[in-house]
Amino acid sequence: MPNKAVVVGSLGVIGRYIVEKLVTDGDWNVVGLSRRARPDGPRYRHIAVDLLDAQETRRKLSELDDTTHVFYAAFQASAGSALNFAANVAPNRDMLVNSISAISSAAARLQRVVLITGTKYYGVHLGPLKTPMRETDPRHAPPNYYFDQIDWLTAYQKSKRWDWVELRPQTLCGFAPGSPMSIIPAIAVYAAISKELGWPLRFPGKAGAYDTMYQVTESTHFAEAALWAATDPRCANKAFNITNGDYFRWRDVWPKIATVFDMPVGDPEPTSLSRHMADKAPLWEDLTRKYKLKPIPFADLAAWPFADYVFGADWDIMSDVTKSRLHGFHKAVDSKDMFVRLLRRFRNERIVP
Repeated sequence: MPNKAVVVGSLGVIGRYIVEKLVTDGDWNVVGLSRRARPDGPRYRHIAVDLLDAQETRRKLSELDDTTHVFYAAFQASAGSALNFAANVAPNRDMLVNSISAISSAAARLQRVVLITGTKYYGVHLGPLKTPMRETDPRHAPPNYYFDQIDWLTAYQKSKRWDWVELRPQTLCGFAPGSPMSIIPAIAVYAAISKELGWPLRFPGKAGAYDTMYQVTESTHFAEAALWAATDPRCANKAFNITNGDYFRWRDVWPKIATVFDMPVGDPEPTSLSRHMADKAPLWEDLTRKYKLKPIPFADLAAWPFADYVFGADWDIMSDVTKSRLHGFHKAVDSKDMFVRLLRRFRNERIVP
């Protein structure tokens, strides 16, 4: 009998890739959960559900009695900067509580819950911190909804027959229209608009961010790690950092990005992309017609506050992935090559000119 996975947040920049990985793997039937609708497909069924509504969640998920694994990748953002974590706590805790308790109550065969958090667990959004970040590092002062999530999950799991794994990626690199929490589409759209306006490709972040160490996680790579975490017995009740496995400086990556778009590199110029891009939707509509691009709404392409957050980190951000390697996950991605490969794909697929 094949495994039955429920991917919570299945249309996002994490969940979408986990779904694709499981469906192509062949040993899984998959149910995706999201507020948005999506057509079913081979070995895939979609359930549109508001996870903040406990009654609706329990009613719709009670039928998932043959679930063996849950991948929890849902996220509800609050307005404002990444520092506004207090507003994130209640909805992101409640969505986890409502969905996992409903599935656990129904599914006697449940084996493992994979919870996706991130490096904000360490406080990367707050300022300079100890690097490399290790899973045993002490917590920063709350609020942080990741703390609430993992504390609830570990307490709820006690005496249950299933176990959990927590994965902590950094800056996902993929594409999920309508859920644009990825740096790749932000770079692609920013480059395309800069080129159309006759500008060189300028690094838009803080001056110090151009030279600090940074790391990212390709979404397909993370999906492979999620499958490993879901199936390796050694992972039970443990947390793991998951990144591409390398580090880089934007100074070294930026010329490679400019080459993809046949642009010269300009001097870094600190820019609020949230403000700079606020009036660019009409221009993007013109570019879509001019270059026969895929008709994706401008608002669904990129999250500019997220890009400002990424490019504003003028302190080293480095995770130690030794623990995942010692537990059996050895794959790695060359981040510099990844940026070139994914951005070329964006051009080839007519997402950007």
